[in-house]
Amino acid sequence: MYNLGSYNRLFVGWILLCMLMLGAVPIDVHAEAGAGAGPAALLLPQEHTIIDIVKRISPTVVAVTTYGSDSQASGSASGIIISSDGQILTNNHVISGEARFTVTLADGRELDAKNLGGDPGIDLALIKINAKDLPAASLGDSDQLQVGQIAIAIGNPYGFERTVSVGVVAALQRNIPGGGMSLSHLIQTDAQIYPGNSGGPLLNSSGQVIGINTAIVGSRTGGLGFAIPINTARQIINQVRQTGHVMVPWIGVAYGEVTKEIAQVFKLPVNEGIFVAQVEKGGPAAAAGIKKGDIIVQIEGQKVNEGSDLQKVIRNMKIGDQVSVAAYREGKLRKFQVTIEEMPARLR
Repeated sequence: MYNLGSYNRLFVGWILLCMLMLGAVPIDVHAEAGAGAGPAALLLPQEHTIIDIVKRISPTVVAVTTYGSDSQASGSASGIIISSDGQILTNNHVISGEARFTVTLADGRELDAKNLGGDPGIDLALIKINAKDLPAASLGDSDQLQVGQIAIAIGNPYGFERTVSVGVVAALQRNIPGGGMSLSHLIQTDAQIYPGNSGGPLLNSSGQVIGINTAIVGSRTGGLGFAIPINTARQIINQVRQTGHVMVPWIGVAYGEVTKEIAQVFKLPVNEGIFVAQVEKGGPAAAAGIKKGDIIVQIEGQKVNEGSDLQKVIRNMKIGDQVSVAAYREGKLRKFQVTIEEMPARLR
């Protein structure tokens, strides 16, 4: 009597042998006999670099939760610890106008935070929590960036804490106009940035912070990400450490940018410049005689083509400095002397 089980095993073995000879069955030369799985996959050097950075920097990334006057949570974003005593960089738009905000650390602690000051013109703010011996991120040099180098973003998109995305520096010196302010000289990256990433760090391959993630242009799934260079953020950090708060130079206007199309439609005397959309009552521009509808074309003798040109000059001024402004009104070029003031806290 044949043993059917033995016969079947012999037959199957013969079939497998034929298939192996024909190359139909792949052989894993690394597989261990009796093991349920092969050895761990080898990691590339670049992967080791990213893993090391994430392990070192993730503890310095925090979640920032904002609360309105009704004590209800109104938003969530990210921040990066820059000093062991609790100073944290984030975006100004994250905390602007909010009654209260808290910071959640990587160890799970949730602490109230104090606003040390922010600048809406560059969309950065410095906040502080009452804590000691915190891990702090190292700041890099954004002036040394090159297009194509690795860029790593860590943040809390949609509330998913310390999410990592990796890409490259896609472009430098990008400007985003709009809203009466113009974010300028930004880092563009293809590392995915989502809602909730705002205020989180953009890192280089050494794990240094090279930017603060701030904006998405396009759809949330196919958009472009932008970060404020860390060297711009140093202005905020240094001011707070020297004076205790952020001093924002201000002339008191909201504006839009003149384009050729706008100039043709409204028959403007120039194709470039910025038109004054609003003048803050009692502000420096109003005191100097600038009015809504004026088109600013020069400041301190420098041509103004877009909002970033105006901001660049003003940002480098000190409170009390006088600046000359040239603007068109009703087709005639007029000149004004504007005294720089500190932006009121209620407007930040």
